[in-house]
Amino acid sequence: MDGGMAAPAGGMSLERAVLTASAPIADAAAAFADLAVAGAASGLCLVALFVSPEADLSLVAAAAADAFPGVPVIGCTTAGEISPRGYVSGEVVAIGFAATHFAARIDTIDDLRDFDPARLGDGAIAMRGALAAERPDWPWEFAWLFNDGLAQREDLLVAALRYSLGAVPLFGGSAGDGLDFRRTAVLANGAARENAAVLAVLRSRCPARVFKFDHFRPTRASMRVTRADAARRVVHEIDGRPAAAEYARRIGRSVDELSPYVFAAHPVLVTAAGGHGVRAIQKVEPDGGLSFYAAIETGLTLTLAQPTDICAHLARSLDRLAHPVRPVAVIGCDCILRRLEVEQSGQEGAMSRVLADRGVVGFNTYGEQFNSVHVNQTFTGVAIYPPDDGLD
Repeated sequence: MDGGMAAPAGGMSLERAVLTASAPIADAAAAFADLAVAGAASGLCLVALFVSPEADLSLVAAAAADAFPGVPVIGCTTAGEISPRGYVSGEVVAIGFAATHFAARIDTIDDLRDFDPARLGDGAIAMRGALAAERPDWPWEFAWLFNDGLAQREDLLVAALRYSLGAVPLFGGSAGDGLDFRRTAVLANGAARENAAVLAVLRSRCPARVFKFDHFRPTRASMRVTRADAARRVVHEIDGRPAAAEYARRIGRSVDELSPYVFAAHPVLVTAAGGHGVRAIQKVEPDGGLSFYAAIETGLTLTLAQPTDICAHLARSLDRLAHPVRPVAVIGCDCILRRLEVEQSGQEGAMSRVLADRGVVGFNTYGEQFNSVHVNQTFTGVAIYPPDDGLD
């Protein structure tokens, strides 16, 4: 993306390293064609798609395969899209990586309920080795993970990759389905796949910085998980009381008032890696338990969080990424609960301006990955900078 170049009417923006197109789902094929033409001079080594759940995934996958023959195409369904205009819905956002600036390998995991962690780790090592042999003069690497957001295997996936990726930073997002929570899917090589994940490893002559932001501060109010089903990510009791009722009491609400918007405004934190990590609540279970988006277990201490201004916080955080050099592209995985918070506070326009002015594209997720952890209610991603090899 070039901050000095206006996007044509079709939602197209051009840069020598990264190309972006977006369109309503009915015009997905036209957007792909535009991206393919724009990338023809340099060639594309990878295309990533963020697809509204309103789309027919089989048609989108087929159109992408036709538009980018021989190019790996990955992506996922979303809980909302981030186009060059900011927050949008009902669209397809596509990103192309120029082969003059990137090399990429992908691996798919087709059965998350019974996958082999060792095979995934070995595959990541093999991809890194192949890329290093192909481009030994390109020093920058990062990994990108998409996974089925309803399979609840994110923690196992990132744990399996912890040692095989070594110092290579990883970010990712869990596929979404708006607020329906019925069907999420990843896309890889012309097919939509449920109960699956896709890992991409990229090597580049462009500096890349993987990041994670959240806008919460811990309060003094804490509570303890006294009974949980870790496999299902469900908390049944908090401080010995029914979980939903106790959580509602702590935030000054009734159980009947609990909703995704309330959960977005009142997340809980756990201590993680010397700081804090968000454990976002998805829904109230029929038995009065609370279903979470990330790992939860008996004995865990939860701290109520105090939000700061979400738009101002993200603007400051992204601006820090622009010093001393502005990125040519920022790809973001933004939790759906952040978007709900923005909508509830009437800041959709302000947030879209923050994202558009700073060249962010991406999607809203059911969870985010950052290095070796699965997190919630965060904004993770990668900032890509101009090549520092003096060849441009």
